[in-house]
Amino acid sequence: MPWPLRWSARILTVLLALALVLAGVLVHTVRQSFPQVEGTLRLPGLTGNVEIYRDKNGIPHIYAGNSEDLFMAQGFVHAQDRFWEMDFRRHVTAGRLSELFGTATLDNDKAIRTMGWRRVAEQELTELTERTKRYLDAYAKGVNAWLAANPNASDRSLEYSVLKVQNGGYTPEPWTPLDSVSWLKAMAWDLRSNLEDEIDRALALTKLPPERVEQLYPGYPYDRHDPIVTVGAVVKEVYDQRADPRPPREERTGARVLAQAAQALKAVPSTMSTAERDGIGSNSWVVSGDHTVSGKPLLANDPHLSAQMPSVWYQTGLHCRELSDACSYDVTGFSFSGVPGVVIGHTDKIAWGFTNLGPDVADLFLEKVDGDTYLYRGERVPLEVRQEKIEVAGGRPVTITVRATRHGPLVNEVMGAVKPSGEANAVALSWTALTPGRTADAIFALNEAGDWNEFRAAAALFDVPAQNLVYADTSGTIGYQAPGRIPVRENGDGTVPVPGWTGEYDWKTAPIPYDQLPSVRNPAEGYIVTANNAVIDPSRYAPLLTKDWSYGFRSQRILDRLKEEIGKGKLDAAAMSRIQQDDHNGLAATLVPALMEVSLAGPSAQARQLLDGWDGAQGLDSAPAAYFNAVWRHLLRLTFHDELPEAARPSGGDRWYEVVGQLLNSPGDPFWDDVTTEERVEERDDILRQALASAYRELTELLGDDVKAWRWGDLHRLTLTHQTLGTSGIGPIESLFNRGPLAVAGNKDAVNATGWNVLEDYAITSVPSMRMVLDLSDLDKSQWINLTGASGHAFHDNYWDQAAVWARGELLPMRSKPESVKKAAAHTLKLTP
Repeated sequence: MPWPLRWSARILTVLLALALVLAGVLVHTVRQSFPQVEGTLRLPGLTGNVEIYRDKNGIPHIYAGNSEDLFMAQGFVHAQDRFWEMDFRRHVTAGRLSELFGTATLDNDKAIRTMGWRRVAEQELTELTERTKRYLDAYAKGVNAWLAANPNASDRSLEYSVLKVQNGGYTPEPWTPLDSVSWLKAMAWDLRSNLEDEIDRALALTKLPPERVEQLYPGYPYDRHDPIVTVGAVVKEVYDQRADPRPPREERTGARVLAQAAQALKAVPSTMSTAERDGIGSNSWVVSGDHTVSGKPLLANDPHLSAQMPSVWYQTGLHCRELSDACSYDVTGFSFSGVPGVVIGHTDKIAWGFTNLGPDVADLFLEKVDGDTYLYRGERVPLEVRQEKIEVAGGRPVTITVRATRHGPLVNEVMGAVKPSGEANAVALSWTALTPGRTADAIFALNEAGDWNEFRAAAALFDVPAQNLVYADTSGTIGYQAPGRIPVRENGDGTVPVPGWTGEYDWKTAPIPYDQLPSVRNPAEGYIVTANNAVIDPSRYAPLLTKDWSYGFRSQRILDRLKEEIGKGKLDAAAMSRIQQDDHNGLAATLVPALMEVSLAGPSAQARQLLDGWDGAQGLDSAPAAYFNAVWRHLLRLTFHDELPEAARPSGGDRWYEVVGQLLNSPGDPFWDDVTTEERVEERDDILRQALASAYRELTELLGDDVKAWRWGDLHRLTLTHQTLGTSGIGPIESLFNRGPLAVAGNKDAVNATGWNVLEDYAITSVPSMRMVLDLSDLDKSQWINLTGASGHAFHDNYWDQAAVWARGELLPMRSKPESVKKAAAHTLKLTP
């Protein structure tokens, strides 16, 4: 988990943890919680036998005779390997972390309760199909069967043994379908699009005039970086990929409450992505059989999320022994522990991958609140008010008052009330995920889809978070579909917080209709690339999706690499994997020439020679990559920190590639001037020279005086941090659960997107959280890798056995056929009624 869960460092806790290690009790405690993976177990509630085959990496393939038994067994297996993670997640989504960790997580709970994730999930659960409800119930029965068989803390996992010292009275509750549905809200929050950009723009406007803020948010470079969809338009209320483009549609406070709102939003735990948003994204692409060795499609996917232990993903296969109406699943892929089904993967006929579409699905409305009323269209309207009671381990319960306008909950009030004034004094959050949806239905529908039409029907249910879906099937079809609930605004473009009291910026009742969202089947070029880049040029598409796309450096690099590979001949899975590992820096071609032209003397001039002729590769042994990224870090600090509010300072994503690229053409632009030096006006070359020198000084301190011996891998390292206890602040406990560091190639907006935050250091914060390459000529030849491993149990053989393989850029076999699964099985467990 990327935010610190700092417990009070009690001497007793430290001593006990050390005592456990020194006395050898730890070994017994750890092994006691390892799951049984051999033999036979009785699972009350099953209607027939279930077999679970695990390979040497602990990846389970489950075989059952009906769907309910299949998902019940999945719940049992998830609990075997990952129950602490599941239990923690449901406390996050319910705003109940303080029941586990005390006052340290109270702000997190206040933020979640204010938004009411679980309240929305309760409404959502009632709207799901009866079939989905049955499967959720079956999954919960499987979890609870495991929980009933493991009543003691030491039976469940090491985390519970450690927690017992701090919170001895805690006992996990039975799992419920609501716990599974609520997790989808956390997924939606972490992939929520441009909310931080909206706040940052507004905060920047409190310091700078609009025209200078616009420089920090340049438009998408359609002339250099292709969008996902290059054909079609909406015709007669339906998106038609054969249509000619239609003309583009025509297209603007209170600093304290915005800062408060920003603080409140930062208090929301990020379960999948890092706290900084720049660079978070994913890659996926699909290539038709016209360009492949086999004559059938290839599909690649690697979602970029936070680096955490264990990985957010759990690999599994869910197989009906015979496909029928009673049992319609034969699916292999990546699941979320706590949620039944497979989120990304393939059935026996189709395959799909996700990247974040990133539409603008959240807006901040400035409100004028007076007492328990707010102003709307000239009238005082009562606020919606409710009380939320938060239980706190080791302390008294805390009750908060949650207030909301028609636009949503007042998020700034999470951190304390704002005194009324004549100006806007509150901020409400409108977000599509605060309306009940059917994403749970979509998962089961995707998992049994057999062709393009069934896939599109399933995608229509996937309302939040909106994702780019790429598709391929064994018949040779490839495709792309943009799903999701995307609001239509009466006015405005969602880029900055807007007045709520006028009513002129409200959302219309209905979102963009699904049939109007971009969709492409079998494009002429024979490939589709998505990497959070713009979906479609607005000159051919009128509904506003967002103005805050990723800027297309990754997507264009993938396109260029694909064209290069196709130019050499037909593609195979190895070529797809090589592209996933591409570590080229997309800024190098723009920034290096400018750096080389600056007059420079002294030892930093020697370091600059590293960049002469550098091809932009960012491998582990690269000295140029180490120096270039250090220069980039200091360049951003020197250029923008003097004028931007702290919350709006750059963390280094590709938006800043575009900003700096444009500034390089304006040597006298005011952003180059350091306003803290009153007697001097700096220009571009002054800042570039300072950045080169500052980077040299920093790296000599970190890596030594021999510039040729510098290595990017000595700076750019990944520590796999346990999402809860790994940031406890107690060294002996953290050492039990954290692993690494690992040196890893790549960079924030390389295709191999190993992100880091220039505001902090070079440590890796976001990663390709998994990788897969699917071969539709023979799905059994597909390959995959997870960031850590199948197990959530510290010291288990499968706790982080995939991490070194992942870091080397290698993949494991992704078996799915019964004969290959059974042949590779290292363990077989039979579940009986």
